[in-house]
Amino acid sequence: MISRLKNEAKVVGIKQSRKAVQEGRALCVFLAGDADPVVTGPLEALCAQQKVPVERVPAMRDLGSACGISVGAAVAVLLR
Repeated sequence: MISRLKNEAKVVGIKQSRKAVQEGRALCVFLAGDADPVVTGPLEALCAQQKVPVERVPAMRDLGSACGISVGAAVAVLLR
């Protein structure tokens, strides 16, 4: 499913991702395994509460690349 981030509607970053989950626009949340848990933990808890599936990506670099950006990303959300 991570390959869908390249061409489909998405948001990248913790603030935009949290907003998408809270508003019910998130189809799936991707979290980088090497991101700081202090940053990703609250979003992961929110996803569990909202019943939004979470997928882990090994590294921020991989997630950023999948999103088509040249920097790493801790969080990305595939939108409905």
